[in-house]
Amino acid sequence: MSALARDLSRMLDPASIMADAGMPADPWQRDVLNSDARRMLLLCSRQSGKSTTCASLAVNQAIYDPGLVLLIAPAQRQSAELFRKVNEVYRALPNVPRIVQESAMRMELANGSRIIALPGTEGTIRGYSGAKTVIVDEASRVDDALFAAVRPMLATTNGRFVALTTPYGKRGWFYESWAFGEGWHRTQVTAHDCPRIDAGWLADEKRLIGDWQFRQEYLCEFVDTDEQFFSSELIEAAISHEVDPLWS
Repeated sequence: MSALARDLSRMLDPASIMADAGMPADPWQRDVLNSDARRMLLLCSRQSGKSTTCASLAVNQAIYDPGLVLLIAPAQRQSAELFRKVNEVYRALPNVPRIVQESAMRMELANGSRIIALPGTEGTIRGYSGAKTVIVDEASRVDDALFAAVRPMLATTNGRFVALTTPYGKRGWFYESWAFGEGWHRTQVTAHDCPRIDAGWLADEKRLIGDWQFRQEYLCEFVDTDEQFFSSELIEAAISHEVDPLWS
């Protein structure tokens, strides 16, 4: 295939970037990569391929719509790991723009794109603006202040915001957005949806880690955290909107 034909194929079918990098996409990965949604929530099992999907999305963005791509996670080692996957996908592709500058957390391309990995603290990211894509890994563990700080970065670009995570209890902006938010494109992928995870291995894992953690990590359920004294259901059952508050 010529370089021009390959570029046309990737623009018409962004998911083909994974095949070009030697890792054909699962159906849900194709749906995510080919979606034109600007706000995406990915609630995915461990080892389902969510990081590879978002790395491919970041690379496609940087090649075909040049600009700033930010990779954010609660800790620097996590954002660095996502950046490593971006690097792997990029270097596996033929006929891509030349890398003109690179470090452990940053890549700049000859077409003007920058892909930068950052630890997820409000102070760290506030200096950036005009992003084309912001990807937040382990999003259920990123605090609400960071979410509020990220959104304005996309105001002038109509950029894409993608949050990927496993659940972390019924709390925080990700849970609220998933359960009640409007305008989000939602994708849920359990371990049973991933053809690379063996059913026998999953059965052993459930026995090893227990039902509560298995449901959270592999079935993508928003279960109560193990340190909660009262369950969310009990708290919700105790609330009545028919009783006037004692003060306002």
